Amino acid sequence: MKLRDTLKINNNGHLEIGGADCVDLATKYGTPLYVMDEAYIRSVCKGYTELLKNKYPNSTVAYASKAFSTLAIYGIVKSEGLGTDVVSGCELYTALKAGMPAERIYFHGNNKSPEELDFAVREKVHAVVVDSLYEINMLDSLAAKHKHKQNVMVRVNPGIDAHTHRFIQTTRPDSKFGFAIADGTAAEVIKEVSQKANLEFIGIHCHIGSQIFELKPFEMAVDKMTDFIVRLNSELKLDVRELNLGGGYGVTYTDEDKPLKPWEYVDAIVNKLNECIASKKIAAPKLVLEPGRSIVGEAGITLYTVGAIKEIKGLKKYVAVNGGMFDNPRFALYQSKYDAVLANRADAERCETVTVAGKCCESGDMLIENIELPKAESGDLLAVFTTGAYNYSMASNYNRNCVPPVVLVSNGQSEYIVKPQSYDDIIARDVLPSRLGENN
Repeated sequence: MKLRDTLKINNNGHLEIGGADCVDLATKYGTPLYVMDEAYIRSVCKGYTELLKNKYPNSTVAYASKAFSTLAIYGIVKSEGLGTDVVSGCELYTALKAGMPAERIYFHGNNKSPEELDFAVREKVHAVVVDSLYEINMLDSLAAKHKHKQNVMVRVNPGIDAHTHRFIQTTRPDSKFGFAIADGTAAEVIKEVSQKANLEFIGIHCHIGSQIFELKPFEMAVDKMTDFIVRLNSELKLDVRELNLGGGYGVTYTDEDKPLKPWEYVDAIVNKLNECIASKKIAAPKLVLEPGRSIVGEAGITLYTVGAIKEIKGLKKYVAVNGGMFDNPRFALYQSKYDAVLANRADAERCETVTVAGKCCESGDMLIENIELPKAESGDLLAVFTTGAYNYSMASNYNRNCVPPVVLVSNGQSEYIVKPQSYDDIIARDVLPSRLGENN
């Protein structure tokens, strides 16, 4: 097992993240506990911005906040010069509350509600990324109401086959996302947007999938999107001022994964874009990239306490922890793989194969299947790696379990960025009609 850049084993044999001892963190905050390393997040942000500053200055990095959305993460990425993309009214609300300037925000979504669109127009977000015919007329009407000409991008489907799990491929022919370039739909939608009195067409967007390890799909996307720009220039006489190529750069979950450094993907994209601009003789658009998982994924771990241990002779050994699909549903959704260590004995020899089970009343509530660990005992501390993306953001109160708190560590110091939930928090919005009260 190769430890992530943010982790190390200290002289006590304990796992450390961001200079903080995981055993101490568990003692102070309890478990389950999400832990995020601020220095790691900032280092990835700097990797993106510094490369783009040198190689393609007319660019923006917009953090894809669906990966992990809290006041603190918006505060961090804002201070590093990034914008953000949001996909719901509350993500937009959170970003604004954290001080993210509206002019740095891109608002996505394949079924934005009237209330969400009204909010976005009222706050004057930089761009609404149109992803359905349904929203075009509604957005035009809302912009008129607020006397604001709203910048619009159109999400298109370039038809790139990114080799990843089908649930996170987003440019399959039958994808719910975007308008197909190949059948002419995308051009028709863009023409309609450009004719609306209160909408300003500024560019096109695509996102080819997530957890992609190859450079070729991104280079193909650049090629197809710039071909489409040529068509829009010639057939519709439209300028494409912004080209948003989404994100999707892979990260390490297990030693089987072999991603590049995040900015190496960007380097390949920029090189290909410059080549296409020169060969196709198009005006250089503003380049927008939307990394999410690659910024926060490996920055996070989740700490659990081992509880029940159950061995079914000749078949399987379960090591159960005090979390599960309510704090990490990704295994249940698409059999995601993870690596882990016993954080209180991080240097111990791995000597048995076990399955890490959650505590929910579901047979499918597993966190890791068939992982090599030291012989675990009840009370051990298990640290699961690369849980910074799509864990807290997808958490639920299933079985009325509390969503774990989130702690940010920096130079050995730690503090809450999401406070613990209590049972009272979970039932706070329940209503017991008087006719069903305890005396009935």
